[in-house]
Amino acid sequence: MAMATSTSTQLSSSSLFHSQITKKPFLLPTAATISGLGFSTPRRKSLSLSQRSSVSALSASSAVEVNEPVKKSTRTLPFRVGHGFDLHRLEPGYPLIIGGIDIPHDRGCEAHSDGDVLLHCVVDAILGALGLPDIGQIFPDSDPKWKGAASSVFIKEAVRLMDEAGYEIGNLDATLILQRPKISPHKETIRSNLSKLLGADPSVVNLKAKTHEKVDSLGENRSIAAHTVILLMKK
Repeated sequence: MAMATSTSTQLSSSSLFHSQITKKPFLLPTAATISGLGFSTPRRKSLSLSQRSSVSALSASSAVEVNEPVKKSTRTLPFRVGHGFDLHRLEPGYPLIIGGIDIPHDRGCEAHSDGDVLLHCVVDAILGALGLPDIGQIFPDSDPKWKGAASSVFIKEAVRLMDEAGYEIGNLDATLILQRPKISPHKETIRSNLSKLLGADPSVVNLKAKTHEKVDSLGENRSIAAHTVILLMKK
């Protein structure tokens, strides 16, 4: 009989405990309660004044590093690549000069200088590879001293700047675009003269010529254009 009573009491306590859990949320003991029970909790140590100053300085330093603009590298590159493009209108009464060679034709380039589309293009490629302003900024057509000037003057200045920077020509690839006249008969003469002006071996200077399939001003023989890609190597 005593055993039955004990079992009944345990079941009653268990049910009561279960009821307490389901009806009331379980709360973690507070610091005051733990302290009253004789337990102690670790306290977070505050930083000293010097430590706070160090942390603040580190944070400020990190912020400056993140927000600082990225500076361009000033290291010397082993090689540089440049691209040049030029286009001139063709008009009667002007000589057609390409690569320093006078090409027989009924039209020529209207320009402030001699209108040599190939040499202008090569100059821009060299200046571009060196990261310098284009030919129009260095030799502006608003300056009377360049009126009718031979484009070989511009080439010599570009070569001087290239030498001054410590580079030499690795190779050059140029493309002329015009409908007429045919460049094939003059190609080797032009290439040879261009090599001399650049002070480069003819084997590293390449010249191609294309028509424009009678499309737009190029194809209608109203203009002439050129593209040049150049590789400069560190001496």
